[in-house]
Amino acid sequence: MISYAPLWETMKKRGATTYTLEFKGGISSSSIRRLKAGESVSTNTLDALCKILDCTLDEIIIYLPDKQT
Repeated sequence: MISYAPLWETMKKRGATTYTLEFKGGISSSSIRRLKAGESVSTNTLDALCKILDCTLDEIIIYLPDKQT
């Protein structure tokens, strides 16, 4: 499973908000909604987030293995 938890921490450290992403960075509101819901987004969106936040991909997403029962 992909988690966007690092994104929210990176945004906090950089003083960025979803407003910053949408209106200053050009990230669509539907992409922001998908990020908040933990749904998939395009690699173009991930690339744009890295540029806006001046960070690397590991500061935006993390892979968490599914729990096996």
